[in-house]
Amino acid sequence: MARSEDVLCYAVTCPPDAGACLQSLARLFGFGTGLAMLSANVSARPQQSSPAAVLHLRLLLSVLLSLFTDRTVSNAPLPDAWLRDYQDPVVLPDSMAGYSAIGPEPNDTDPMSSSTGSLRGRRRGRGKKDVGFLGQASWISSVINLVNTILGAGLLAMPSALSKMGIFLGIFVIAWAGITSGFGLYLQTRCAKYVDRGHVSFNALSQLTYPNLSIIFDAAIAIKCFGVAVSYLIIIGDLMPGVVRGFAPGIDISFLLDRQFWITAFMLIVIPLSFLRRLDSLKYTSVIALCSIAYLVILVVAHYIKGDTLADRGDVRVFQWAGPVPVLAAFPVIVFAYTCHQNMFSILNEIADNSHFRTTSVIFASIGGACALYILTGITGYLSYGDNIKGNIVSMYPTAAASTIGRLAIVILVMFSYPLQIHPCRASIDACLKWRPRRKTQTEASPSRNTLLTNSPKQSVKTEMGDVRFAIISTILIVLSFITAMTVSSLEKVLAYVGSTGSTTISFILPGLFYYKISDPDSAHHQRLVKDEDDEDEFDSADAEGYVMSDAHKNRNWRRGLLRTLSLSLAVYGVIVMVTCLVTNTFLVAAAH
Repeated sequence: MARSEDVLCYAVTCPPDAGACLQSLARLFGFGTGLAMLSANVSARPQQSSPAAVLHLRLLLSVLLSLFTDRTVSNAPLPDAWLRDYQDPVVLPDSMAGYSAIGPEPNDTDPMSSSTGSLRGRRRGRGKKDVGFLGQASWISSVINLVNTILGAGLLAMPSALSKMGIFLGIFVIAWAGITSGFGLYLQTRCAKYVDRGHVSFNALSQLTYPNLSIIFDAAIAIKCFGVAVSYLIIIGDLMPGVVRGFAPGIDISFLLDRQFWITAFMLIVIPLSFLRRLDSLKYTSVIALCSIAYLVILVVAHYIKGDTLADRGDVRVFQWAGPVPVLAAFPVIVFAYTCHQNMFSILNEIADNSHFRTTSVIFASIGGACALYILTGITGYLSYGDNIKGNIVSMYPTAAASTIGRLAIVILVMFSYPLQIHPCRASIDACLKWRPRRKTQTEASPSRNTLLTNSPKQSVKTEMGDVRFAIISTILIVLSFITAMTVSSLEKVLAYVGSTGSTTISFILPGLFYYKISDPDSAHHQRLVKDEDDEDEFDSADAEGYVMSDAHKNRNWRRGLLRTLSLSLAVYGVIVMVTCLVTNTFLVAAAH
């Protein structure tokens, strides 16, 4: 058999009639190669690369076709998936990397030339954003992780929030907070399209939008996660003395009934979990955490049905409210209850099918399920105690076996949730310490079509936190959260301040500002993404209707403008909520006491 170099040399210098012969020969070899590749792919594992000899032959045939065919891709013997293999260096073995440069010179007059961006080429090029990183998480696991992030301390304080607002207004506020938080999650999915898959994060988006303000964004995330971690320790201290009394009613050991002792004891458990770099080892605890939540909801509903708390019940408000100040003080508790946005980008990076429908359905299922549980728990819990309800309803139930198990279930829930808050808090603190003001360079002012934010494996290794730095930041966060939990005894105050600051920022302000900035029609990143989407719609319309524009394509600009306006409205709404709630909690509530 002739060497591949000799065949290529003859192909470049031969006359057109010889080229036609080579085209027929290439198609014949392409058919045989296709059969060989099908058998090789069936027998090989999905992760196993094709043999080098077969790849060489495939590349040779594709070059011959590109030189002498009439450039109608439909009659090419090689499938598109094979052509992508050699065009993308990620799939090529080291010995084949040089072949990616072999090919004909771009033809500006050829509508199917790669230089002008053919419809099929652009569709294929758009898919390259996913090359090199394939998510493994299923839809149900993504929903479980997001629901586990949402549900927590907010469920315990929901009856208390309804006691300030009344049942009617409370249901409306719970639903409204769910809608606005869900819209923030949706904007995060839209922003993720501007970043290579597997590398989207708040820091990555801030580099594309507001690089000099990234320290403020990271600080807001750190404050939010730190406040949630403190609230989890407070819950442990509030519930464990009741657990001890439930299992041992006649116990007379004072330190076992001390909340500070149990906070200290459980720190010995959460500290090793908080020092894990990856959260994969904690993924199996999500099911246990959701089982704890399910038991808590059943416990609250069962006590309401049984009616064993009616003797301690106060007045019940249905349409009345306690006044504007108590309502404004309770509103951050509901806002905090939906905050899960710090983990949304991780879910988008890890989900196997990151299509628009699948990611949106994850948001609907998670927010909808949490909203239903909040309303159910809030109404039944409030009807059980009325206006005498406290911030933590579980701590009010009489000592019994069912109530004791419920308290222990919540302790287990927050114990496993504590490391989930330390992890993003630590990353945000590290980003704040690394922050330096940056001037806008000429390249950043007018990025090229290929300058999409990409984190290569080498860059990830360089930016990874060192062991000493990792240990120091983790230790400081754990110690500070421990000291705060030992000195603060009111769960409601912690939730109110966390909801006023960090939760409103991460749920409303950041998603709204990020999308409004990155979707600017003058943004190079947005123009590139819009061009790819329009080309895909044009290609699909050409296949179905002969280049007739679809209705979805005609309305795309209007929908983009509406979504951009709503994103700015969400950011403004977040600022108003933050300022109002901070003023209420700091001055009005303090003056009332």
